[in-house]
Amino acid sequence: MAQALVIIAPGFEEMEATAPVDLLRRAGAEVTVATVNDELVTEGRNQLRWEADALLKDAATESYDVIIVPGGPGHKVLRNNQQVLHLLRGQAEADRLIGAICAAPLVLHEAGLLDGKRYTAHFSAAEELKEIRRDDAVVVDGKLITSQGAGTATRFGLALISALYGEEKANEVAASICHLSDRAAQ
Repeated sequence: MAQALVIIAPGFEEMEATAPVDLLRRAGAEVTVATVNDELVTEGRNQLRWEADALLKDAATESYDVIIVPGGPGHKVLRNNQQVLHLLRGQAEADRLIGAICAAPLVLHEAGLLDGKRYTAHFSAAEELKEIRRDDAVVVDGKLITSQGAGTATRFGLALISALYGEEKANEVAASICHLSDRAAQ
């Protein structure tokens, strides 16, 4: 069973956290949602209140197969959190999977993890992230998976499943939620 950590902060984009958590749990992963807050309840950008599984200071003592960072205005809090940056650097040094969506690649940039990598992000991050692959909803480069935003959150979650469990499992989960392929959706 894969171990996943999703890090949230006040102002996180709810869809970008919910879709990967839901999809990974459907695939059989054990997902821990951890907040940088001092209390478990964290409010997202659209005032949805989420109760995390753990405080990051407690969850950070474990090892994870993947660490996922949702975007939204909360990325600014994560970008300035030394514990988050340290965890992400350690994950990269251990050659383990990292996922970031929307503006969250800015957190990876702050941690120094994007140099020489292919990635995408929300268009609002383009001024600082000059190498965004604007035409790709999801970009996989080795152990780094990035995605553009809330509208690509399901594809992002399925890419995480594929990286952890293989394409067959990702297809199985996609079929179970009636996710249409790009070709079928047109």
